Amino acid sequence: MHSKISFTILFFFLTISVLKAKIKLPALVSDGMILQRNTNIKIWGQADSEEKVVVKFQNKSYSTVADINGNWKITLPKLPAGGPYTMTINEVTLNDILLGDVWLASGQSNMELPMRRLTPLYGDEIKNANNSNIRFFTVPQKYNFKTAETDFSDGKWESTNPETILNFSGVAYFFAKELNGKNKVPVGIINSSLGGSPVQAWMDAGSLKNYPEYLAEAEKWKNDKLIKSTEETEQAHSKVWYGELNLLDLGLQKGWEKLDFNDSDWKTITMPGSWEDQEGDFDGSVWLRKEINLTKTQAEKSAFLNLGRIKDADETYINGKKVGNVTYEYPPRWYNIEAGVLKEGKNIIAVRVTNGSGKGQFIMDKPYFLEIDGQQLDLKGEWKYKIGAKMDRVAPGQTFIRWKPTGLYNAMINPITNYAIKGFIWYQGESNASKPKEYGDLLSTMILDWRTKWGNPTLPFYIVQLSNFMDPKNEPVESNWAELRNQQLLVSQKVPNSGLAVTIDIGEWNDIHPLNKKTVGERLALQALKKTYLKNIVTDGPIYQSMKIEGRKIILSFKPNTNQLKPETELKGFAIKSNDGSYQWAKAKIVGNKVVVWNDDVKKPVAVRYDWADNPNGNLSNKSGLPASPFTTESSLK
Repeated sequence: MHSKISFTILFFFLTISVLKAKIKLPALVSDGMILQRNTNIKIWGQADSEEKVVVKFQNKSYSTVADINGNWKITLPKLPAGGPYTMTINEVTLNDILLGDVWLASGQSNMELPMRRLTPLYGDEIKNANNSNIRFFTVPQKYNFKTAETDFSDGKWESTNPETILNFSGVAYFFAKELNGKNKVPVGIINSSLGGSPVQAWMDAGSLKNYPEYLAEAEKWKNDKLIKSTEETEQAHSKVWYGELNLLDLGLQKGWEKLDFNDSDWKTITMPGSWEDQEGDFDGSVWLRKEINLTKTQAEKSAFLNLGRIKDADETYINGKKVGNVTYEYPPRWYNIEAGVLKEGKNIIAVRVTNGSGKGQFIMDKPYFLEIDGQQLDLKGEWKYKIGAKMDRVAPGQTFIRWKPTGLYNAMINPITNYAIKGFIWYQGESNASKPKEYGDLLSTMILDWRTKWGNPTLPFYIVQLSNFMDPKNEPVESNWAELRNQQLLVSQKVPNSGLAVTIDIGEWNDIHPLNKKTVGERLALQALKKTYLKNIVTDGPIYQSMKIEGRKIILSFKPNTNQLKPETELKGFAIKSNDGSYQWAKAKIVGNKVVVWNDDVKKPVAVRYDWADNPNGNLSNKSGLPASPFTTESSLK
C-alpha cells in the first residue's frame, strides 16, 4: 500500500513536469546573437502563467515571474564587449553569444540587395569572408495591417562566411565590416528591408495621424477577404494574359530556341537596344538569336553567360537548352552554363523576351558576354530577331499590398523594439519620389517614433541619399529625385543625432540598383565613426550653409569642417536663377573655401542649385574626395 502511494505521488509530479511548458523565446533571442554592449539589455519571452524564470549569464543570475498571460521580461545590466558566452533561461541554453554593437538596417531594395547580386565587384570579398564577429539576422518579409506583431515566424543569427554572406545586405555588410575593423568589437546587423517599399509602410498608425489618406488605406487592407480577392483576381488576370500570349507566340510553337532552326528570314538588330525602335511600340514577346563559334577546347568547358539587364522577363537558351530565366526587369541576367551544353563550331544563344508594358529592350551600357575559362566573348553587336506575338492590351498591374501603410512596421519592425540596439541605417526613398516634399516630414516623424519605440530619443539614424539615376538632361529642369535628395539632406540637418551618406557620384544611369555598395556602406560607417563613436575624422563633403549676392554673382559658403574644397579646373553642376524665375546653367569657381557662381546673361540672380537633376554631373567635393550633397539655396535651413 505504501509503495502504491509513493508511486502515485511520483507519477503526479512527473506528469506535472511533462505538462509544464518549456520557455519560449523570440527568434532574435537565440544562439549566435549579438547583444548590445554598454546598455541595459532586455531578455524576454513566454512561460507558464506565474512561472519563475531565471536567466544565468556571465556567472550571475537574474529572475522574475511571468505574468498571468505568461509574458516575462528581464533586464541585464550594462556589460562590455566580449564573448562568446553561454546563457541559460530555465531549461533552455543559448550558445555562442557575443556582446558588441547592434545596428538595425532598413529600407527598400538598395538596402535589401544581397551580396550575391554584387559578385562581379566583390567576388574576392565573398570568397574570403570569414568573420564570426560580424553577424546578421535577416527579418522575414511579411506584413500585418491588423496588429503589431511581437515575434517573427522564423529567422536566425548567422556568422559571416562565404556561404552566408551571399544573403547579407551588401550595404549593411560593408558598414559592419568597417565598424568592426575600426572599433575591434563585434557588430550585429538586423536587416529589416523590402524592395519597393515606401516610407509609410514602415510607420505605425500613430505616427501617420497627420496623413488620413494613409490611415484610410491601412484600414482598408485590414480586410482579409479584400486581400484574398484582390490577389486572386490579379493572379487570374495575369494567368489569362500570359496564357494568351503563350498561345499566340509562334516561337513557342515552332521551336525558335533550337540550334537547327532556320532563322535566315529574321531581321537584324544591333544590341543592346530596343526592337521597338524598329517595330514601334507593342507589348508581347520577341525572340532574339545570336550565333557564336567555338573551338573544341572552348566547347568542352563550362561557361558563364552575362546578358546585362533585360526589360522585362527573359527565358534564355543555348543550343535549345534552357539555361535560365528572370521574371522582371531589375535583376542582372547571370547564367552558369554547365559543361556539355556548348558545342564545337556553331552555337546559338536564343532569348525570348516578354514585355507587358513600357519599352522592351536589352539595357544599354551593361555587359553582354559569354565567359569561358576566363576569356570573354563579346555578345554586343548584331543579333537576329522576330516578334513572337503582339498583345492588344498591356499586362495586368499588381496592387503590391505588402507596401501599404503600417503593414511592414507591424510585422517587421515592432518585434525588434525590445532588442537593444546601437542605432539605425536607412536606405530608402525611391518609392516616395512622386511626392518628394511630403517625404521629409514622413521620414522625420518615423525617426522620432522609432526612437520612442526603443525608449531612447538619441539613437543615431544615418540616411543614404539617393544616387544619380536615369538619363542626364541638357538643360536645368525640375526633378522629383533632386527634391527628395534635398529632403533627405534637410532631415539630416534638423533631426539630432542623424547624418547623411551622399552617393550622388556612384550611381548608374541605367540601373536603380547601382552595384557599388561598398562605398555606400563605408560612407555610412564614416557618419557613425565620427558622430556615434566620436572619431576625429572627416565624414561629409561640402554642405551648403549660406549665400550672398554681390552684383551678378552669388557667393556660396559651406559648413565648417566641410569647406576644405578640392580644387577643380572647371566646376560643373551649378545652375543660377534669375529674378524672372528661370534657371540657367552657371559658371562657378572656387575662391578660398567659397564657391562663386554666375552667368553672364543673368543680371539679377536670386538663387543657386547644385546637382539638381535625376542624374547630375557635378564635381564639387572636399579634399578627402567626399562629394557635396545636391542642394538648393531656396529651401535650406537657416
